[in-house]
Amino acid sequence: MFNPEKIKNDFPILQRQVNGKRLVYLDSAATSQKPLCVIQAMDEYYRMYNANVHRGVYSIGYEATEAYELARKKVAKFINAHTEQIIFTRNASEAINLVASSWGRANLRRGDEILLTPMEHHSNLIPWQLIAQQTGAKLKFIPLIEPGMLDIEQLPQLISERTKFVSVVHSSNTLGTINPVEKIITLAHAYGAKVLLDAAQTVPHSAIDVQKLDCDFLVFSGHKMCAPTGIGCLYGKKELLDAMPPYMGGGEMISEVQLEVSTYREIPWKFEAGTPNISGAIGLGVAVDYLSSLGMNNIRLHEIELTNYALSVLQEVDEIEIYGPKEERGGVVSFNIADVHAHDVSTILDEDGICVRAGHNCTQPLVRWLGVPAVARASFYIYNTKEDLDALVASLKKVKEVFSFAK
Repeated sequence: MFNPEKIKNDFPILQRQVNGKRLVYLDSAATSQKPLCVIQAMDEYYRMYNANVHRGVYSIGYEATEAYELARKKVAKFINAHTEQIIFTRNASEAINLVASSWGRANLRRGDEILLTPMEHHSNLIPWQLIAQQTGAKLKFIPLIEPGMLDIEQLPQLISERTKFVSVVHSSNTLGTINPVEKIITLAHAYGAKVLLDAAQTVPHSAIDVQKLDCDFLVFSGHKMCAPTGIGCLYGKKELLDAMPPYMGGGEMISEVQLEVSTYREIPWKFEAGTPNISGAIGLGVAVDYLSSLGMNNIRLHEIELTNYALSVLQEVDEIEIYGPKEERGGVVSFNIADVHAHDVSTILDEDGICVRAGHNCTQPLVRWLGVPAVARASFYIYNTKEDLDALVASLKKVKEVFSFAK
């Protein structure tokens, strides 16, 4: 049985107090907390078999390599991929930059089109701006409609033979909108375009099957799914990864090096130059085990229940404006209260030990579309409870009282 109260006990940080209050962590869309099993696995690596991978011809070197590659197998199984299709990166941002730079330079020409959306995280916008500037390709965007969804009816007019690449967020980190990526992928493939999914907000929260989705690339970050920072993943179809040139050079990505020219290893190592984040990969593998033990379908159901509860109880706060669709959304709720700046909201919540994000959430074009300078955002994960949301509502009412008094 999925029990968030019991799950809380797996996370040491959730046992502490902040400003004399119980820590209520509602910022998991930025980064999740880490369970003890992940912390212990990384500690064990450094204490017992710290060595580089694919290099040392000695026992702990073999142990480190085996643990690193076992993590890759776990991640592959987690999203129904083949092991060689999983490239370890620092995060989702680096994975997108890898594709934009490597695939983009090899395949994009002046006049080609790259299709994006205005709700992209900056990590899925700026890499494409850079490669468009370098290649002469043109950026196009699927427009938004109220209350924060893609105007998918416009898609047939936006995709054509000129469209070479589509890069779209699976679930918005600001609005919680879950995009109809299956429709986008099907239409893009009909015109021969490749599709990348930014799944940073969905892989930690629901079962993802890359073969069923038929996406060409998919990226996510470990730190949003109970793993440490500094580790992320790129999934890609094998024929595409095989054809792409290396993104960076050095370390174990080489096969043979001459002074003037070199040859490279096969995937995935062709894209993993230098010493990788070994402990991070091991931690990610353990995080995958942990989430799998809870059940990804159970995690998604818990997220739906919490989100619906949040949308309901937040209505108790006077003059609150909540953004995004009311149904079919991920576990993030962005809002503003009257004319109180989101940073002020976050500061007062912090006095009660409550952590939320405040600002533009690295989605400046989207927040600009909302017509506000910033939003406050509460985001939920496996360790959150309705009691956490009740605490949030009580503190938000306090925000109202403080600023009413200040007027």
